[in-house]
Amino acid sequence: MGIVLKGNVCYSQTINKLRTVENCYLVCEGKYLLGVFKTLPMLYKEFPLADYGDCLIIPGLCDLHVHAPQFAFRGLGMDMELLDWLNTYTFPEESKYIEIDYANKAYGIFTEALKRSATTRACIFATLHTPATMLLMEKLEKSGIVSMVGKVGMDRNCPDILRQVSAEAAYLSTKAWIEDSLDKFERTTPIITPRFIPTCSDELMRGFKKLQAQYSLPVQSHLSENIGEVEWVSELCPSSASYADAYEQFGLFGSEGAPTVMAHCVYCNEKDDELLQKNGVYVAHCPQSNINLASGIAPVRRYLKKGINTGLGSDVAGGCHLSILRAMSDAVGASKLYWRLISEEYEPLTLNEAFYLGTTGGGSFFGKVGKFEPGYEFDALVIDDSTIPTTNPLTLEERLARVIYCSNDSHIIAKYVRGEKLNNEPDK
Repeated sequence: MGIVLKGNVCYSQTINKLRTVENCYLVCEGKYLLGVFKTLPMLYKEFPLADYGDCLIIPGLCDLHVHAPQFAFRGLGMDMELLDWLNTYTFPEESKYIEIDYANKAYGIFTEALKRSATTRACIFATLHTPATMLLMEKLEKSGIVSMVGKVGMDRNCPDILRQVSAEAAYLSTKAWIEDSLDKFERTTPIITPRFIPTCSDELMRGFKKLQAQYSLPVQSHLSENIGEVEWVSELCPSSASYADAYEQFGLFGSEGAPTVMAHCVYCNEKDDELLQKNGVYVAHCPQSNINLASGIAPVRRYLKKGINTGLGSDVAGGCHLSILRAMSDAVGASKLYWRLISEEYEPLTLNEAFYLGTTGGGSFFGKVGKFEPGYEFDALVIDDSTIPTTNPLTLEERLARVIYCSNDSHIIAKYVRGEKLNNEPDK
């Protein structure tokens, strides 16, 4: 038996084409959408119907980059740049997750917030602590959200309390965690997670590649976020042609069947672009974080013109908000500044393009996800925008624009993931 949702549908058919359908039916069976219909076919008349009246129904949103252990200190240190911010706030906070009671409380807060948000899929960094990372995965599984979670690897250039004693020890602990978590959950899976090149020795990177190949896992990390970071990588990896090439040399840049997502990509050069495009690596554009930490503005239009896979990330706690709706509007604003201040060659993003990045663009990292077409996994948000009042008659496209710019996720009245309606009541 499937389900039927009735309401006003908006989704991206392509990056430049938004489809809107008034007063229609979405039919789902199991995890998959069967279609969008103006009139409900007789074949599906027996399916349970959820009539959402004049509400908007949009695909679930995908967060390609978020740090769960940083949620507790979001909004702090926003007057710092990346490397100082990591040492002052991030590393001290992440060291607390050695205590499972602290992790239980902090990850409970994060997971409840994510469950109430517009996010239905996420790529998530944890810490290097195995018990805390498993606890996070258990909480995410219970939430109903589909996620990839990474136990972070670091064995150099970080505080002693967060530095794994050796690359071999990091490899063995990551291997044990993968074997314990790989088949334990339905919606929550492991992802190989070197924090970034500066904190990972060559030996550790080789170990991560060995694990990726053995277990056929995806990879997540950071790329070209900050000018000082990029210069540091060039000093640490003098034999690499670029920052991306430093990952490529270890086979951890989308090559050999390793789906990869790299956060930020603010200062990528031509060699980086070439590798991103050739290897099908995803860019997780995190505009709010890039602004908060004074990192810069990613050239998203350039990536789109080159056919580079691109989605959006909240990057909490570099970003202060989990909302991918906020990331959409920030992406448009940042692109306008790039066009005005850096290069008029790359025109600003349209809002429809930003909506695509937050749905289909990021969703494709998870498979057939992010649009309302037959055969896609059915993730959906039902949004009551009646509490964003206006005196003007609005089209569905205009209503969607106001939701993106004016909603704080509080207008979501129902959330579906893989065809199942989530219970958004707080966990007891």
